[in-house]
Order: sequence, then structure tokens, then C-alpha cells
Amino acid sequence: LLRLSLPSKPGWRGAMEKSRPLWDNPLQFVFACISYAVGLGNVWRFPYLCQMYGGGGFLIPYLIMLIVEGMPLLYLELAVGQRMRQGSIGAWKIISPYLCGVGVASVVVSFFLSMYYNVINAWAFWYLFHSFQDPLPWATCPLNSNRTGYEEECEKTSSTQYFWYRETLNISPSLEDSGSIQWEQALCLMLAWLVVYLCILRGTESTGKVVYITASLPYCVLIIYLIRGLTLHGAVNGLIYMFTPKLEQLSNPKTWISAATQIFFSLGLGFGSLIAFASYNEPSNNCERHAVIVSLINSTTSIFASIVTFSIYGFKATFNYESCINKVILILINAFDLEEGSVTADNLSDVKEYLMATYPQEYAQLSPQLKNCSLEAELDTAVQGTGLAFIVYSEAIKNMEVPQLYSVLYFVMLLMLGIGSMLGNTAAILTPLTDSKAITARFPKEVISGAVCFINCVIGLTFTMEAGNYWFDIFNDYAATLSLLLIVLVETIAVCYIYGIRRFEKDLHGMIGRKPNWYWKIMWAFASPLLIVPELQRIFSPLQGQLVTKDYPSYALAVIGLLVAASTMCIPLGALVTFIRKRLKRERTLPPSSATGPCWKTAATIICSSYL
Repeated sequence: LLRLSLPSKPGWRGAMEKSRPLWDNPLQFVFACISYAVGLGNVWRFPYLCQMYGGGGFLIPYLIMLIVEGMPLLYLELAVGQRMRQGSIGAWKIISPYLCGVGVASVVVSFFLSMYYNVINAWAFWYLFHSFQDPLPWATCPLNSNRTGYEEECEKTSSTQYFWYRETLNISPSLEDSGSIQWEQALCLMLAWLVVYLCILRGTESTGKVVYITASLPYCVLIIYLIRGLTLHGAVNGLIYMFTPKLEQLSNPKTWISAATQIFFSLGLGFGSLIAFASYNEPSNNCERHAVIVSLINSTTSIFASIVTFSIYGFKATFNYESCINKVILILINAFDLEEGSVTADNLSDVKEYLMATYPQEYAQLSPQLKNCSLEAELDTAVQGTGLAFIVYSEAIKNMEVPQLYSVLYFVMLLMLGIGSMLGNTAAILTPLTDSKAITARFPKEVISGAVCFINCVIGLTFTMEAGNYWFDIFNDYAATLSLLLIVLVETIAVCYIYGIRRFEKDLHGMIGRKPNWYWKIMWAFASPLLIVPELQRIFSPLQGQLVTKDYPSYALAVIGLLVAASTMCIPLGALVTFIRKRLKRERTLPPSSATGPCWKTAATIICSSYL
């Protein structure tokens, strides 16, 4: 494979590097990485994994995977971007022309992610606008059309679920019933993309200012929520549930794979965003130190956010448990003419046994209304993703004092987290485009950024239809998971075994003044790539099961196949096209008698033209 080496000391920066924009200072770069890496997954997925895999015991595999997988891979991507001073496509093409498809795959995955990820920001805008109402619109069920009672659908579920599924999504019964575009959600999506466009309008000049807000404001809100959450009734129940370790889960392979996957995706590896951000660094920037800082801050944020989440989760569970108890007590008092105060939470089980033995027929008729109230069952209810962000939190907020204030704070925090991640996703798309002289010669950067945002916004309107949430789940499940694991696996192999670990050592010595120690080299060359393999196996097995159990229609299965193939096939296709181009170039220099037939050359030319 063709290798291209750059000079190894600060004299590297040629005419291209001199014209390349830079971050104002290293702190701005760190804030950009934190704003990108610390996202919604820290708030809603990590607490869910703690709940599923051993509570506080999950921290053991999580921290181990941070050391052996997350930190080394983050360092590798930052070093590649800073060394090559290009976006993902250019960086991997410099390492080897046959690896250009790796960068293309990263751009494709980031494009898919941007299509649907900004919809979450649109939902956050929707909830934020409704947070100024008194009472909150999800606090109570709406009246039915006859105004004789509440909506039946709402009474069967809850007011927060009704507002999410009916008022916000207006979700259809199935994927086949696509329905129409919900224009309120469509307008919120347009607003979300307008905000993103304004943030990236002038490249690092504007993004660098915005990341100070998107990176720091969520921590301010989390601190406020922590103080409030710890003072809520029942918060301690949630914290005890979180930190009570279930060490038997350590023998479960899924626990370790889930920890590795969470580290991998929470740092945003493989998208090309980190490479793009690092390409705007000074060549002498200490990327090793920044990789450690960003990794530790990201993981600490996940733990911190889990404390906040479980304090609120404990409050919600306790509230629901006590409401259930009070409802059962009221039913018993009214049905059997008991004295008020004679039935309490402490003696409820004894009273129920007495009534069941004394009045068996009456109690049997009443039993369907008597729920089995359990605090443990409430805490065991596993909720992740949008369910945690827009249902569980909303239900907890509505029961707080001054709920409008906490609602505004919470959804502003979601917006900052979402916008910060979107800045990284769009940077992964825009940096390779703006690095291309053929594109920038025709269009200014503002037009390129506007075109990317407009295309994503138009496609994103699909997710605002009545069946849009089904498509959201499809993209969320299949657009990035398998592709990112393959991309990062190829990245580590490329750096260690194609570019060469010794050459990479020399490059790092030229940048930060010292070679990487044995820990980094062992992680890059052996541990991190080997850990990706079981994650790939885990992705493949649910992939097959979900295609059956969810019973998607044929066109949805075709979209799933396209999402997976469109990015993963870029890697071998890029190598194939490079090989064909080199073959054609060599044949042009050969005598006519030794050239290959015209059909083969025509086909190869068509392939190259369509790809490039």
C-alpha cells in the first residue's frame, strides 16, 4: 500500500496549513470535544445501563473499558486529525490512498445521524415552548370532546405518556400508516436546523464561541437539579437502588459488552468529528493530555448525571408507590365503611388479609381495583431513550414545586446537549467538503454549510410524520451501530499495521515532544481492536432478532439494509476504486499493445466517475 509521510517537525505547515483556520486556544478545542462527546446518552442511556446491569457494580466494567478502549481510541483519532490536518477523508487518504473509503464511511454515518438526531432538539424545543404554561400541559389529562370527563386513552396510560405519544408525536398505529406531517413538529425542526446553521456559519470562528455555552450550561443545570433532586421526598430510595451493587452481573458477558459499547458511543468515536476538530489544532498541541481530560470528563459526567437521574427517579417511584397505596386505602375505606386512619401503609397487607377472609365475595369483586403496590417494582421499571427524557422526567417535573422553572431548565439543558453533539456531527460532514479545493473554489463555506443543513432538514421532515417515530427508531438502531464499530476497527489496524506504529510514534514525538508509552501502544495494537470484535458479535445477533420480532414491512427492511450497506461498503469500495484508478493510470503509460481491452476500461471509468 502506498504510504505518504509528512515532514516531522514544526516545519510541516505548508501553504495549505497556513490558510487553515485554528481554534483560538487549546481550551476552546477541549470545550468543543466535551460539548460533542457529552450528550444525551450520558443523561438517558448510562443510567439505564446502571439499572439493568448491577447498579453501582456496573461502574467496575465501565471504568475498565474506559481505560482499555475509550481513552486509547480517542487519543488515536485526535492524533490522526492533528497530524494530518485534514477531515476524515483527507486524513485517511494521506495514511494510505486505499483507506479513503474509511473517511467516506465516517461522513456517510454522520450524515445519517444528522438526519434524525436534530429531531430530538425539535422535540426539546416543543416541550420548552410548552413549559411556560400553568399548569403544564402534560400535568393532567385533557377533557374529552363531550367535556364530560377525561380522554379515555389518557386515563388508561398517564398524562405524560398521552402528551408524548398523542400531542407531540401523534403517532400512528404502525409504520405502514405514514400519516401526514405534523407541522408544529416540522416548524420546531426547522428552528433546530436554523440554530445549528447559525452556530456553524463561520466555521471555527462561530463554533468556537458557541461551545463555551453548550459545554458549560448543562453542568450548571445538572448542579441545580442535583441540589433539588437530593431534597425531594424519596430521592434516597433511588440513590440506594443505584449504588447497591449486584456483583453477580460481573459474570454476565453482556455487562462487559454493554460497558464497552457505552464508552465507545458516548465518546463519539468513528464519526470523523474528533478528527475534524483536531485538524484545527496547532501541530504542537498536546493531544494526549486532551484525550485523557475529555475521556475523564465524559465518564464523570455520566456518573454525575446518573446521580441526578436516580434521585429524580427515586422521587417518581416513591410518589407513584405512595399514590398507589393511598388509592387502595381509599377504596377499602369506602367499600367496607372503615374508619379513616384505621388503614395505613404499615398495616395495609394485614387489613387486606383480614377483609379477604371475612368478606370473601365482596373482596373478590373489589380485587381488580386493588393493585399490588411495590416500591421495588417501580424502581425496577427500566426506561431508556426518549422514554426517560420526555416521559419519566416530565412526570417527575410535574410533581415538583414551581414545575415550570424546572421544566424550562431541563429542556434548555437537553437543547444544549443536543446542539453540542450536532456541531460535531456537522463538522464531520463539512470539514471534508471544505477541505476540497474543487468545492470551495465554486461555493463559499456559508453556502456549503447552508446546503448541508437544508438537505438534512428536508429529509428530516420524514420523522415529523405520524409514523416518523418508527423511522426514528430504525435509524437509531441501524444507521450507525455496526458501521462505527467496523470503521474504528479499520482505523486501529490502519494506524498500527499499515501506516506503522513506529512511524506513528515518530509523528507523536514531533507533535508533543515525546513518544507514547507502552500502555498506549499495547492498547492500540492489541487490546482495543480485540475488544471491538465481541461488540460486533453482539450487534449482529440483535440485528437478526429485531428484523423478525418487529415485523417490519419489506420496504423498511430495504431501508435497513441500505443504511448498513451504504456506509460499510464504502471501505472496500474505496480500496477497489483506488486500485482501478492506479491501474488505469499505469496503463496510460504503457504501449498501446499492452493495454487492456476497451470494455474493461470503460466499465472502470464509469465506476470511478460515479464514486468520485
